[in-house]
Amino acid sequence: MVESIGTFGLIVVVIVLFFITLYFIPIGLWFSALVSGVRISLLQLFLMRFRKVPPGVIVRALIEGIKAGVSLNRNELEAHYLAGGRVARVVHALVSASKANIELSFKMATAIDLAGRDVFEAVQMSVNPKVINTPPVTAVSKDGIQLIAKARVTVRANIKQLVGGAGEETVLARVGEGIVSSIGSSHSHKSVLENPDFISRVVLEKGLDAGTAFEILSIDIADIDIGKNIGAGLQIDQAEADKNIAQARAEERRAMAIALEQEMIAKAQEARVKVIEAETQIPLAIAEAFRAGNIGIMDYMKYKNIMADTSMRDSISKEERKDK
Repeated sequence: MVESIGTFGLIVVVIVLFFITLYFIPIGLWFSALVSGVRISLLQLFLMRFRKVPPGVIVRALIEGIKAGVSLNRNELEAHYLAGGRVARVVHALVSASKANIELSFKMATAIDLAGRDVFEAVQMSVNPKVINTPPVTAVSKDGIQLIAKARVTVRANIKQLVGGAGEETVLARVGEGIVSSIGSSHSHKSVLENPDFISRVVLEKGLDAGTAFEILSIDIADIDIGKNIGAGLQIDQAEADKNIAQARAEERRAMAIALEQEMIAKAQEARVKVIEAETQIPLAIAEAFRAGNIGIMDYMKYKNIMADTSMRDSISKEERKDK
């Protein structure tokens, strides 16, 4: 019984050691590479484990390259993997570019991949252009009518400018700017509606794909809608602003007139006070004149008659104003 248990344990240990050996020395993977025409030693496959490089990724990439007629270097593939690159996508891109007669070197492909762009998708886009739909772009023609345009931009990836080139957002922004500029230069919104291809021609002539990772093949206006009458709205707003300014100026003049009137009333009251003060001095002056012999009783009586006549005339004039 003990011997059977020991034999079973030995078998288990042998099996475990066998699988560990196969893990570090992938004989099956080496044989697949051998029959596929890829020359790689078991030692290199063993050392890849210690370099933290999965042998399967490298061997499959080499096999794909050999079968497609693309020359690949094992050390370069390992270096790209260790740099954080996607080896499989790079090899797919190189094979697709080779079949489509697109010039793409391994160095450029790895640079594009490490820059964060999908190099395989870029190669596919070079073969099959992509259509980008722009969001609604609002612009106003010279006659003040607002137009809302939507465009379809057909682009193809520019492999040489993928590293450092601007993305789709920049292309859409430039196309939108071109649409706004072309509509804004039109004298009438009717001419834009009659010839929407005018916008496409003007925008394409601007070379909007400069410095981007794409090449613009065509710009097609998908739809144009009429919006608000911006010109009329601006005129209404201007008229309202002018009216408010005029009202403010009129209010200012009225306030100044009221202030001037108040000032005149205050001056008149001040003058009346002075008159009253002067009138209070008249009896004293008359008395002093009597004592000094400067006037006589007849002079005083003439003065009283003049005062009575003046008072009568004032009362008559007041009555006439009331009747009116």
